[in-house]
Amino acid sequence: MKFIVKPTLVAVAVMAMMGCQEKEAKPAVLETDLQKQAYALGSSMHLNIADLDEMGIQLDHDLIMAGFEESAAGNGQVDKEQIQQLLMALGQTVQTKQQELAAIEAEKAQAASAAFLSTNAQVDGVVTTESGLQYQVLTAAEGAKPAATDTVKVHYHGTLTDGTIFDSSVDRGEPIEFPLNRVIPGWTEGVQLMSVGSKYKFVIPSNLGYGANPAGQIPANSTLIFEVELLDITTPAPAAEDAAAK
Repeated sequence: MKFIVKPTLVAVAVMAMMGCQEKEAKPAVLETDLQKQAYALGSSMHLNIADLDEMGIQLDHDLIMAGFEESAAGNGQVDKEQIQQLLMALGQTVQTKQQELAAIEAEKAQAASAAFLSTNAQVDGVVTTESGLQYQVLTAAEGAKPAATDTVKVHYHGTLTDGTIFDSSVDRGEPIEFPLNRVIPGWTEGVQLMSVGSKYKFVIPSNLGYGANPAGQIPANSTLIFEVELLDITTPAPAAEDAAAK
């Protein structure tokens, strides 16, 4: 959650809260683009304040309204420079809290991943390599095996340990080609074990995946599960490589 504090947005939130107190709940009229934009602005501030509440940063709503009312009446107790400084401090508080919560979630994910890897290592047919990569042969084949410098064509289905799908060429119905040395280490190592035509299941520890860095739908310290089918090794012929280099 990215929270950006701006005085004008706080004023919008205050007016929205005041409106809720002063009149019965009545659907807003949203006919023009400006009406819809104003409504969206108020809604976004409500969501931001709700996010702060969930994070444990409790802002006094009465004081928010008092700041708006007194400033509107020309009796504001802080000037523009102070407002800016205070809101910057609030933004820093939010950033610090976000970092603390992210660290807690990362620790939880690391513990959960370690437990999953330990259990999965006991599954019949699962092999754990020296690096910690785990693989299981789903469909064996006798085709050629790629080198780390090769480009391969694969179909894959990627999930988190809770079953959440974060990426799948199978679901898109379109295989993908990529240089094997330009992907996460778990892929580089694992796909080299495969023969063309084979299908493997890889369980990739976070240190062979994205580590402590979140990536899209992948949280920090996540163990990744891939089912990969190696369709082809599509490394360009030497002549084509030489031409491309010129």
